[in-house]
Amino acid sequence: MKRSWSYSEGQGLSLDRKPPGAAAPPPPPPPQSRGTSLSLASSDACPSPDRRRESPSESASSRETWPTERTGEEARRLPAEAATVAKSDGERERDKLLKEEDQHEHDHDHSTVVHQVVNMDRIQLRDIAQAPIEALASRFHAQPDEYLEELKAELREVLTGMGGPRQREEFVLLQKLVQARGDLSPASLMRSHRTQLELLVAIKTGIQAFLHPDICVTQSALVEVFFHTRCRNMACHVQIPVDDCSCEVCSAKTGFCSSCMCLLCGKFDFDVNTCRWVGCDSCSHWTHTDCAMRARQITTGTSSKKKKGGGAAAAPEMIFRCRACGGTSELLGWARDVFRACSSDWDINELVRELDSLRRIFHGSEDQNGKKLHEKAHESLERLRSGTDVSVVLKEIHRLFQETEVEEADDSSEDKKVVEPQEACSRIAEVVKEAVSKMESVAAEKVVDVKRARLSLESCDREVEDKRRELTELQIERQRKRQQIEELETIIRLKQAEAEMFQQRADEARRDADDLQRIALAKSEKVEEEYASRYLKLRLNEAEAERRYLFEKIKLQEMSRTQNDPAQMVTMCKIQYLLNRSSSKRDATAMETSAPTP
Repeated sequence: MKRSWSYSEGQGLSLDRKPPGAAAPPPPPPPQSRGTSLSLASSDACPSPDRRRESPSESASSRETWPTERTGEEARRLPAEAATVAKSDGERERDKLLKEEDQHEHDHDHSTVVHQVVNMDRIQLRDIAQAPIEALASRFHAQPDEYLEELKAELREVLTGMGGPRQREEFVLLQKLVQARGDLSPASLMRSHRTQLELLVAIKTGIQAFLHPDICVTQSALVEVFFHTRCRNMACHVQIPVDDCSCEVCSAKTGFCSSCMCLLCGKFDFDVNTCRWVGCDSCSHWTHTDCAMRARQITTGTSSKKKKGGGAAAAPEMIFRCRACGGTSELLGWARDVFRACSSDWDINELVRELDSLRRIFHGSEDQNGKKLHEKAHESLERLRSGTDVSVVLKEIHRLFQETEVEEADDSSEDKKVVEPQEACSRIAEVVKEAVSKMESVAAEKVVDVKRARLSLESCDREVEDKRRELTELQIERQRKRQQIEELETIIRLKQAEAEMFQQRADEARRDADDLQRIALAKSEKVEEEYASRYLKLRLNEAEAERRYLFEKIKLQEMSRTQNDPAQMVTMCKIQYLLNRSSSKRDATAMETSAPTP
């Protein structure tokens, strides 16, 4: 069964099934809309053939899934074991892990990886792995955002494993603590803090992308990833099992996604348009070709298609045996489809990798076409290394594929000659019946499509008519608004003229007020001067009256003393004369000053 992928934002991955044929070619690449840790496809140069046989190509996301020291068998067995642990067994396992943790801390006092915060009020990574969800969620709400980012950065450092074996041991311990818990449920995780849930999912899956600040995944989707009901691949992210698959691998509920993960290693990558992925014709599950060769699932035999077709016995060919359904798919047609569909986009490095994969896949082929393809792949590799152009090599490869296709057609025609007439008629009837059923289904689908198209056209016509009415109303409203604007502009001009007039009047009133203020100030100064002169005159008269009173009093006293002394009388007479003279002069002066000025 050939399969193609189409990835859309919001709908995830859609599968388009096609009629059976050769083994399914690999899917086209999903779009990478974020320049973040989602760009996980391996971009290493082409390794040597011997090294590729020992170490299959895997992406950064695949390596993030489990610690590097864990074997593939342990990586597949650990989620299944964690899923079957009972609550009591989980509590005993947690106590055992806590004892191991204490012993580990005692042996390595200065080598702790995640306990970088000394403050007891702050959260540590082991608290996240073993503390109750509700109690820890309240502590998360009390922490500042800066510390939560530091906690994410700390876990990212642990997941990278750059700190050596101790960090890998710390990650294994955290993962065991999370998997051994029996108190986790979807309801409790939905009540947890967002950062708390992201850290739990990152610990369980080993993928750093869930900690990236630019990647937004809903809380419910994170819970589904944690409980293996949604694919952990951020570029796929579909509900699992895909299409409610009931095979042994999908029904184990270990987080396996048949759309993007390898059946054997359980890892995913973004290697597309390549021979490094092979799909099953029957169940559309995918496998790394390197993993299939190591597990001896790429071997010689007869494909399911030829078994059903019957005919004369043919030489064994290279086939792929699916682990999920047990079906077999021939690899020569699969390689032909891959090269025809994808080789135009390959550069020289990609072509070298694909030819090396073909050389290793068809290394043990026993049929003539497989041997020819193996020899042609080896020869093309040598020619590419010697400097031959890529287009020349591709033309020769396509020519070989055409020759093998013609030979297969000749073989099938020979097989048809020896078929019994009754069997041939039954086969023709089956083919016709199948074609008729397909045509009926296609016709029904076309009728539905026509009805939908007609309904869509009618709705579009109604929408266009509504838009036309809205446009007319908008034009009328626009004209009315233009008139209102003109009226408002006229009113504004009038108000501006009134404001200028009132401003002129205000300026004139201000000038009049200044003149009146200056006049009032001059008059007040003159009044003050008149008041001062009159006040001084009054005080002078009062002083003169007082002087006269004192003078009379002194005079009486002196007269009483000098009645018997003539000399004193003469002196007193002189003094009185002088005083009278000075008084007369003072009166004359006062009369002159008090006289009004003309």
